[in-house]
Amino acid sequence: MKVLQDHSVIPVLVIEDASWAKDLGAALVAANLPIVEVTLRTPASWSAAEAMRQVDGLTLGIGSVTQVDELKRGKDLGIDFAVSAGISRDLVDAASAHSIPYIPGVATPSEILLAVRLGLSVVKWFPAETLGGIAALKAMSAPFPKMRFVPTGGITASNAPQYLNESHVFAVGGSWMFAKDAMAAKDLSKISEAAQIAARLSAVNSKEAR
Repeated sequence: MKVLQDHSVIPVLVIEDASWAKDLGAALVAANLPIVEVTLRTPASWSAAEAMRQVDGLTLGIGSVTQVDELKRGKDLGIDFAVSAGISRDLVDAASAHSIPYIPGVATPSEILLAVRLGLSVVKWFPAETLGGIAALKAMSAPFPKMRFVPTGGITASNAPQYLNESHVFAVGGSWMFAKDAMAAKDLSKISEAAQIAARLSAVNSKEAR
């Protein structure tokens, strides 16, 4: 997936107040982690995405996509990619129609098989830690050697390197750089520090063939 080729760590943002979203985006770029997935979980999500779209150099995605019209709205906004927690043919088809790089979520071999049959090569594996972590991912991915995975859900700065060492892992998604206390206090310094650590992790684990 070319748009994510240089990003091994994808920050996943749940935001309640869009007023500082542009500052958050700029902080990620300054920390050399110029990518974010804004989840559509809160009333502030779209306003935050619109603000972040104004940040130069930021690769912007929307997450928790459940409706076809959300992909159309994202296309109009100029998003760079979209993510869902699950997989459905109508969303895959809509993303293709709008030329949006799309990562649907899978949790079972049947869902991985559906992704293969729909012509996908990269899927989200969610919720990664709840599903059994790396051992479970290894077991379920074995019959699908060409599929690459983006584990998300329970990924932290501590366990992310273990996931990224797996050849079938394309990237990881995580929200650890947006700690709840830092978000509540709008502490850009703390968020920037965590983003810088994640950026170094991303750089070290960047794969040549992605």
